[in-house]
Amino acid sequence: MVKLTPDLIEQAIQYINPVRDRELLLRGYKIPVIENMGATLDQFDTVDFSDNDIRKLDGFPLLPRIKALHFNNNRICRIGEDVHTFIPNLHELYLTNCEIRELSDLDSLTHFKKLEFLSLLRNPVTHRQHYRLYVIHQIPQVRVLDFRRVRLKERQESKKLFGSKQGKKLMTEIGKKQKTFVPGAPITSNGVEHTDGPSKADREAIKEAILKATSLEEVERLKQMLQAGQIPSKALPDAQNNKQAQEVVEVEMEEDD
Repeated sequence: MVKLTPDLIEQAIQYINPVRDRELLLRGYKIPVIENMGATLDQFDTVDFSDNDIRKLDGFPLLPRIKALHFNNNRICRIGEDVHTFIPNLHELYLTNCEIRELSDLDSLTHFKKLEFLSLLRNPVTHRQHYRLYVIHQIPQVRVLDFRRVRLKERQESKKLFGSKQGKKLMTEIGKKQKTFVPGAPITSNGVEHTDGPSKADREAIKEAILKATSLEEVERLKQMLQAGQIPSKALPDAQNNKQAQEVVEVEMEEDD
């Protein structure tokens, strides 16, 4: 891992990107924490933190010029509650292939009043019930979610759902969900592990399904279901055990146990 120092920021690639914004490229350094960003002197419209080891989206000083942030392929599972006060003009946020699990973990994004482009693809949270309608309800100005334009019909469905008695109950339940702190760790309250995720037997069933998967796409889908606490609705057809699939399973089981 590499610490994000003022020297690293100064030496990093800086360029004018295709949309004519000034961009700072901080990809692939295995940076664990956002820090020392004051060294940028607020000279950049876009900062690319893709392919690092960042776990929490926070640590910014006041940088009103920033309009776009890229965090693809990080380990982000938390978003700072007050991060919006330091990057108030954020317009685009890309969190593809991170580790956000619960709908309540997205609530800090509601304070970004200019956020119109958001990607949460390949995060466990995308498998939660009503995920897309929830994001549209919480961030009403969002125009493109997961690279799909938000349609009027979806806005109407979101308004109808969360304006109903069922929706208000759902919001209460979501609000009770504890924030995720460590990727793969059990969610606990007062030292007691919650039981709303898959049991050990369920995880073994998913493991067996992954080992019988016939393609890497099926392996990836089942792995995401495991992370999101969901159980396959039906077993996949038998296939020969796949060494790569078994390695994926072993890593996931080590994280969950």
